[in-house]
Amino acid sequence: MNESDALAWLYGTQSVGIKLGLENIRRLLVELGIQPWLDSGTVRVIHVAGTNGKGSVCAMADAVVRAAGFRSGLYTSPHLVAFGERIRINGAPISGAGIAEGLSRIRALVASWEYCPTFFEIATALALLWFQQQQAEVVVLETGLGGRLDATNAVRPAACAIVSIGMDHWQYLGNTLRQIALEKAGIFKPGVPVVALEQAPEAAEALRETALRVGAPLAWVQEPIGLPVGLAGSHQRWNAALAVAALEAAQVPITPEAIACGLREVVWPGRFERIPHDGVELILDGAHNEPAALRLAETWREEYGDERPVLLLGVLQDKDVESIARALVPRAGAVVAASVASPRACPAGTLAETIRTTAPGVNITLAASVPEGLRQAVALAQAGRRRVLVAGSLFLIGEALASLRGGSVEKSAQ
Repeated sequence: MNESDALAWLYGTQSVGIKLGLENIRRLLVELGIQPWLDSGTVRVIHVAGTNGKGSVCAMADAVVRAAGFRSGLYTSPHLVAFGERIRINGAPISGAGIAEGLSRIRALVASWEYCPTFFEIATALALLWFQQQQAEVVVLETGLGGRLDATNAVRPAACAIVSIGMDHWQYLGNTLRQIALEKAGIFKPGVPVVALEQAPEAAEALRETALRVGAPLAWVQEPIGLPVGLAGSHQRWNAALAVAALEAAQVPITPEAIACGLREVVWPGRFERIPHDGVELILDGAHNEPAALRLAETWREEYGDERPVLLLGVLQDKDVESIARALVPRAGAVVAASVASPRACPAGTLAETIRTTAPGVNITLAASVPEGLRQAVALAQAGRRRVLVAGSLFLIGEALASLRGGSVEKSAQ
């Protein structure tokens, strides 16, 4: 298979849906010959779970590792524009040849299996296969969904990190914060140190209980880092402190100079990312649940005070649309409600109805697509000398970035 054919096969496996469990991924790691490498002690793995901030913590840990001179592998999800963004060596996406060869090998291997692995299981196996081939010394793994039964949990890490835990993916993880926290804490393993950000009381108690039961030393990040961080928002200084604490817990030898350089230079697209376009500054942020939307609103205040942007909003209907709108819409001078190109998208008309209930009287424009919404938002911003805030979903951000680059996004449901 070439890269295009290989990705077409991979995306086709999404029809299997989301299947939580570790049987398939463990079998893949053994039959692909990855497990001996993971067990060899030549690679240290940092495993990151939680709700909001996983990607930022992973990106910061990866940046510090690279600044320290180690060969770093980074696995995150979802991608914004192209699948290769999920799997990086020293900051560079996996090559097209790597995708084609790795997926061809995995496809041949699983052809006779009774149950085909899921999209995420295959992507995880591909990432670890690539990291093995590229001789990564430190690997940073972001969980996909939950933790306990997530495919990344088949790996025994050198340290675990837990970011802020909130109500998200309750369809799969449980409808209370405690239940969700217990699923996230499922990555804890005997003797493996855990570092965590401060949590709501019920989440914190779930983490403490699990750590005690499993025998995993648990430490809490007590204060934000006192260094410049390349990502906007005061919360990112807490995430930076967690990233550094995780590397130290994993006994990755990093110098103060590497920490300062990595945190200063870190780049993480779609997280309060600023892009100039047609004389307008666009700020793109993938906030897609209530805590993230509230944090985005706070970051906006930190950066721009009471300035009221044009808000391009697109949300998936399985998210808490009303809470996201309530957090962001009152800060806006005008709103463009857009339909994201996803079967899970909240239609622009439905989104507009929700917006009207949360902020009566706000100027709302409807857009049938993200590129159309982007054009409308930019025109409104130019007329009113405003910035544009693009938020509500990482899928929205991916489409916006692709539109700005004059290309298309590789659509994925996961």
